[in-house]
Amino acid sequence: MTGLTGSTMPASSAETTFSVMQAQKEARVEDTLNLKALKNRRDIEAAAREFEAVFIAQMLKPMFDGIETEGMFGGGKGEEIFRGMMIEEYGKAIAAQDITGIQTQVANKLIELQAQATAGSQEN
Repeated sequence: MTGLTGSTMPASSAETTFSVMQAQKEARVEDTLNLKALKNRRDIEAAAREFEAVFIAQMLKPMFDGIETEGMFGGGKGEEIFRGMMIEEYGKAIAAQDITGIQTQVANKLIELQAQATAGSQEN
């Protein structure tokens, strides 16, 4: 892969970069789902939307596994690496429309858990 500066980036380096990006994203999701960090409704809704986006992206992955893109303008290591990012963006776009109902259920459950945690801490 040759960039605009003429330097080449080995495929293994691109895979490592993608792996690091995935790990950072997963860490952000875990931080978002931390109940103590969810202080208001907006944070809860954002966490629920992120959960739905990740869930939908995981459901979409098998749909793209069987697609072969060998040809003049497709295929290669670059497409293989960036396909995961494209699927994540599809998940975000679908989650932004809130058409599945997953966000509502997750948000309601998070509010319930937060209420229970708050009630439990006030009793002690």
